[in-house]
Amino acid sequence: MWVYDKKLQYPVRVSKCDPMMAKFLLEQYGGADGELAAALRYLNQRYSIPDKVIGLLTDIGTEELVHHSYM
Repeated sequence: MWVYDKKLQYPVRVSKCDPMMAKFLLEQYGGADGELAAALRYLNQRYSIPDKVIGLLTDIGTEELVHHSYM
């Protein structure tokens, strides 16, 4: 059984709206160079590559998805 308690390393205090930072975060979440796009590229490429590196691409794609979930 898993007990997952997600805590931030440092406290976060938001005092004002920052549209530029919001634009940056949106690009990192779903933009062309974001973590999700990178993860999907790796996981998609694993289906058209020789058997020896399928596990490597799966591991890299999974790690990219972890980056996306921590943002």
